[in-house]
Amino acid sequence: MTDQIIDLGPQTRVLAGLADRVSDERLTDPTPCPEMRLRNLLGHLLGLSVAFRDAARKDLGPMTDTSPTAAVPDIGVGWREELPKALDELAEAWRDPDAWTGMTRAGGVDLPGAVAGAVCIDELVIHGWDLARATGRTYEPDPAALKASYDFLLASADDPGRGAIFGPVVPVPEDAPLLDRAVGLSGRDPGWVRL
Repeated sequence: MTDQIIDLGPQTRVLAGLADRVSDERLTDPTPCPEMRLRNLLGHLLGLSVAFRDAARKDLGPMTDTSPTAAVPDIGVGWREELPKALDELAEAWRDPDAWTGMTRAGGVDLPGAVAGAVCIDELVIHGWDLARATGRTYEPDPAALKASYDFLLASADDPGRGAIFGPVVPVPEDAPLLDRAVGLSGRDPGWVRL
């Protein structure tokens, strides 16, 4: 978990930049998430941005109550405007110190604010990697967000309930870059490349 407030803005800007470069003809391309095409990954990013924005605001309702596995997400025609707006709102909501305190809900699960913040950061970092890999782009996540994601994933590596969230840990050498180690802890192969 994270014991400090982290500005999500640098990481959300990385994601917005990656998404902005996605061409319409690539929306059906595969991603490191076997059940998601690129359009589904973008839809998931849009949905989680809104859900975690609402979780930060303690504005509980349909977006915070919906399990991320309820359906395969998709994008609508306005996604190019909606996603960067949702990412900006997400970062702004988590700048409020109150977002990191008390209880909130995300994915239909009640969580302490700090835990929800850690989950959110992890989602942004790992799905940023998914998006970069699916589009063949270079990925340089925000260093503070990457460290928080790694710490969160490392803490959950031995959790028997992690199978509901992540796949089995993919072994990565201890001297590998921090991003590769985080990706492996998330259940992804850091060597995945689009074909």
